[in-house]
Parts: sequence; structure tokens; C-alpha cells
Amino acid sequence: MTSRPFLAVVHYDGAQFVGWQRQAKGRTVQGEFEEVLARLLGHRTTATGAGRTDTGVHALGQAVGFATEDRWAGDVSGLKRALNALLPRDVWVERVHAMRPGFHARTSATARRYRYVIGTDEACRSPFRRPYEWALGRPLDLDGLTRAAAGLAGEHSFRGLAMAGASRPDYRCRVALAQWAPRADGAGVTFEIEADRFLHRMVRFLVGLMVDIALGRRPPSDLSTLLAAADNQAASPPAPPQGLYLAAVRYPPDLYAEA
Repeated sequence: MTSRPFLAVVHYDGAQFVGWQRQAKGRTVQGEFEEVLARLLGHRTTATGAGRTDTGVHALGQAVGFATEDRWAGDVSGLKRALNALLPRDVWVERVHAMRPGFHARTSATARRYRYVIGTDEACRSPFRRPYEWALGRPLDLDGLTRAAAGLAGEHSFRGLAMAGASRPDYRCRVALAQWAPRADGAGVTFEIEADRFLHRMVRFLVGLMVDIALGRRPPSDLSTLLAAADNQAASPPAPPQGLYLAAVRYPPDLYAEA
């Protein structure tokens, strides 16, 4: 029986996971997803994520690729229902697409978008909010955040604003969007950033730096200084993981079988 690639758009609450990627110890989203695929398809199947989210990081649009029998191409809604019937409550498949040959969830992606959520009011410390945002609990200068983010558009080396990678040959990323906005509920701010690729903890390092700038702990010029840095020794501590969400992953339209 022939097989074809499929794409699942997945939401998950990262609070009880040690990240997306399968590990020797600890509960992972990839591990849960592959266990469900094995039960559904009757054999082990690899699930590839477009991004390797860390412990505590959430997703509103993680792209998960896997291959299965071509017969499912005519019943993607049935495949979606079957996955959701077996997945745990903190993982949910929003959509399933049949893809064309050659699709790969990670290497075929042209852009990824992340969202970071900060609570600035007193109620951000509620146990119903703290696991899903940075419970900063103090006002932030939105204009200062916006001015800091303005320097991110375009292509830069983010060596000074990411975890060091011993074998990483290239730290350059092309940023298409970087903007701050007030939250609709008036309880804080959100940061949206879209780029062709992201480095390990890059978004969290960026948010930590921009918050320090907005609070007057660092001068605005430190952003351009760190974009030219050879290491991350002068970076601010990264923002907490629970405020970060993988929001969307983009692919060329011609990779979708229904296109």
C-alpha cells in the first residue's frame, strides 16, 4: 500500500511536557503523538515537528509531519477525529492536510511565527494565568518595547541572543515581523515575531533583553550591540518559557495536495 506525507496543525499545553522532542526521560509531545500514531496505524511512525519547543513552552500551531497510507488522503477529517480521540487532553489537532511528495515538516518550512505573552497587572499571578504567561506584575513602556523591536527587521546574526551551539555553522536569521501590542484584555503586552528560522531560546533572549530596556535596566543601544556580538555573555537572562507559544508555521502552497 502506498503512503503519502500528512501535516497536522497541533496545539498543546507545554506545562506538563519536557518539550516537543522525544527524550530518554520525561513526557514529550513527540512521544505522545508517535504513541497515538502507532495505535492508530498499527506500526511505529515518526512524527516530525517544525520546531523543537523547550520544557514549558506551548504551541498554537505546531506543524507535525508524518507518513501513512494514501487512503487517508480522501478522509483527512476522519484522520483528524481519530487522532484527537486518542491524544491526551493537553494536545489537540486543529487541522490535517494531505501533502505532496517531498514535504518535510521542518526543512520545507519557509517561516515560523512565535508569540510571547506578558502579564503586567496584579492578577497575572493567578494560578490560572501564571502557567501561560510571564507574570511580570509591573507596567512596561510599550513605546520603549516598540522602539527596541524596530531594530530586529531584516537579516542579522543572533549569536549574541541565543544559546551557544558547538557545531552550529550559521547564526543568521531573516526577521520579517517583530512587533509588540497591548493585550486585548488590557492585562499586559504580547510580542509577535516571524522569521525564516529561529535559534535555541532566541525569542526568550530577545524578550528578556527588550523588557530590560523598557524597564530602564539597559540602554536601547544594547540591542544593536548584541546583534554584533560574538557570544551571548552580555545578554539579559532569557524570559521564562511559559510565556512562549509557537503560533504558526508557513509552507509553500504547492506542497498542499488540495492546492
